[in-house]
Amino acid sequence: MTITRIAVLSTAHIHTRAFLDNIIKGTDGRQVYAIWDDVPDRGRRYATEYKTNYIPNLNKLLADTNVDGFLICAENTRHWPLLKKALPAGRPIFCEKPLTASVKDAQKVATLLKKHPVKLFCGYGQPFYGDMQAVAKMLADKALGSVTRVKCRISHHAAYGRWFDNPDLQWFSNPALSGGGAFMDLGTHALHLLRTLFGPVTEVWATIRNESGVYPATDDFGIAHLRFASGVLGTVESAWTQTGGIGGLEIVGSEKSLWHNGKDYVVGSPDNQPVTVTPAPGRPTTVDRLVAVIKGEIPDTELQADLDAILGSVAIMEAAYASSKTGRWMKVKTIS
Repeated sequence: MTITRIAVLSTAHIHTRAFLDNIIKGTDGRQVYAIWDDVPDRGRRYATEYKTNYIPNLNKLLADTNVDGFLICAENTRHWPLLKKALPAGRPIFCEKPLTASVKDAQKVATLLKKHPVKLFCGYGQPFYGDMQAVAKMLADKALGSVTRVKCRISHHAAYGRWFDNPDLQWFSNPALSGGGAFMDLGTHALHLLRTLFGPVTEVWATIRNESGVYPATDDFGIAHLRFASGVLGTVESAWTQTGGIGGLEIVGSEKSLWHNGKDYVVGSPDNQPVTVTPAPGRPTTVDRLVAVIKGEIPDTELQADLDAILGSVAIMEAAYASSKTGRWMKVKTIS
């Protein structure tokens, strides 16, 4: 059995424990090789819990040739400082989403990747699930006719549930570390999915606000309208204040539409009963994707298309926050 040694850089993210659980429960030789954290107490706690080494010296861990890949679970605004050091190490990197909290930092990543062409991806799952793989095939086959508009809502009740009262997670409600609130946290999933399925976005109008008062320093709700280069119009909604309702993706085409009925994705039209979408085989996500990348099982073309969507979603996000401040449609910058 081939051993896959994964080094974890920071344990700040709410998903860290799920990722570490995935690794230690794996049966294919994946291992938590070591943990580094800029908060020593937090890093040592995780290292003790998962029976691995806490390495206080980041440069030493990055230089360790036993490491096969890196998992970055830092606060959003601390991704670029870590990527700046990790990319030259030359190993595959799974960085939690979003890649960065600003276009300025995303451009720095893109520029450094030209010098160090490391396989890099983020913690997005939506496009790779079986149902969305089936939707992508339907779009390629024009099974819905000409697509005119799309909607996507990804939300939960984190604010009302006070998820970020935990000292390890308080950074989510601190814009200096998070870069934004619910829209940055969850809206990025919707933006990445729509960017993957429908291509580049040229302009954004958004309103982003705090409506619960629970974490008042940042937003807990946002809605954005997107103009795609293709002519498609899109709407994205995300919140930490969602107490019910059906989320997911909706696509309106000239012949048929797709939506989620609370149980499954279905396709229907005015003259036909909705038909359940049969999921296609899914693609690896998160830690499984990192292991697959390390093993050379993800084609470069797939990784590049995903990186384009990752960078694009950062630019769309920045335009959305700018629009919310100005009240105007904002052009989406290009990251190259």
